[in-house]
Amino acid sequence: MSWLENSIMASRGVAKGQAGAHHRLTEERQGKYHYVYGAFAEPVLTIQPGDVVEVETHDAFEGKITSVDDKPSEKLNIPYLNPQNGPIFVDGAEKGDCLAVYIHSVKPRGPQPVGTTCLIKEFGGLVGTANTALLNEPLPEIVRKVHVDEETGVRWSDRVTLPYEPFIGTIGTAPEIEAITSLQPDYYGGNMDLPDVAPGAVIYLPVQHAGGYLHLGDCHAVQGDGELCGVAIEQPSTTTLQVDLIKGMTIAWPRLETESMLMTIGSARPLEDAARIAYRELVRWVAADYGFETLEAYMLLTQCGKVRLGNMVDPKYTIGASIQKTYLA
Repeated sequence: MSWLENSIMASRGVAKGQAGAHHRLTEERQGKYHYVYGAFAEPVLTIQPGDVVEVETHDAFEGKITSVDDKPSEKLNIPYLNPQNGPIFVDGAEKGDCLAVYIHSVKPRGPQPVGTTCLIKEFGGLVGTANTALLNEPLPEIVRKVHVDEETGVRWSDRVTLPYEPFIGTIGTAPEIEAITSLQPDYYGGNMDLPDVAPGAVIYLPVQHAGGYLHLGDCHAVQGDGELCGVAIEQPSTTTLQVDLIKGMTIAWPRLETESMLMTIGSARPLEDAARIAYRELVRWVAADYGFETLEAYMLLTQCGKVRLGNMVDPKYTIGASIQKTYLA
């Protein structure tokens, strides 16, 4: 029996975790990709709770960096990065509900070398940026193209092969009124760059607008904590999702569930405020659903809570706070 049968999605979802109809959102069907999260674009697909969607995502650069000789400053039109598939309209979703998105798989797509990483001027965790203004000259622009294979891994060099540990860098729902850049994470999800948003996990996203308006893109082949230079191993992908709807489950920030743990996700600057948001939401979740008093949950998480650094490079930073399910049994 799969752990998914005992998940929150299965116990509370409209489809009870059962897979419905299968849809393909190809590049051709997507047409125009989007660079903001909002409810102002027409949905490209309408699905029922439980439906499975196979999505062809671009890499974060929409395939514009093709060679190690390319200069990102010449090829990219910032802020038009992180092209998003969608929006996907989930029938029956209303404000105050929650989308439950089970990630079946994230597979590399396209000709090799399919992976791209690079240094971009005034972008990264150890350089001056527009948000951290310094007088230092920008680092030189460097592009690296890498072979990505599900079985043999990410071929960084003849010396180093990294594991293939794919995840969705950017996924979320539409804010209620704003249109917000796909470079920024916030309460709706967005560009969290959190490696736990990976195959085998369920991410829970708040619904602020009828239909939810699910967006996704920016899939990564592998990334270390923090996405330090600002660019992971970016890859175009074929990503398969199963989307359920939980009526009346109102959450302030994204949540994530795996077979072994629960996680809440916060995004803010400075980094400690992202950690505070994530831990506050986890305290409230543990207290509301697992029979702990709020202050006991606070004290318990002090002893066994874990944090995961998503990104420390975007307009807001992301932290996931988690607890093992064994402590909640």
